[in-house]
Amino acid sequence: VKSKADIEKMRVSGRIAREILDAAGKMVKPGVATDEIDQLVHEMCMERNCYPSPLNYQNFPKSVCTSINEVICHGIPDSTILKEGDIVNIDVTIFHDGFHGDCSEMFCVGEVDDASKK
Repeated sequence: VKSKADIEKMRVSGRIAREILDAAGKMVKPGVATDEIDQLVHEMCMERNCYPSPLNYQNFPKSVCTSINEVICHGIPDSTILKEGDIVNIDVTIFHDGFHGDCSEMFCVGEVDDASKK
């Protein structure tokens, strides 16, 4: 059972993660490398006094997961450039004040065909 103070800390962590995810999602467009999204996520974590939970977890080398098209989850950001018609899931997890905040969302890169939207 968590205290009211702990529950509020959990809410704060969740809000921070969502704020970072929203900013990362705004970057999604043709021509953007997933490394650029990772860099933004990392910088936003540092600015908010939190740690990007994926970074160094079981040797994961990046601060966010970016899974493009058929990659189911935990895609590693790299020099891959997003292109028109891709779909990308961005998964942000942060650690702040003793608690993790975790959220993800699927984004369409430009125009995406109906089959991919399903």
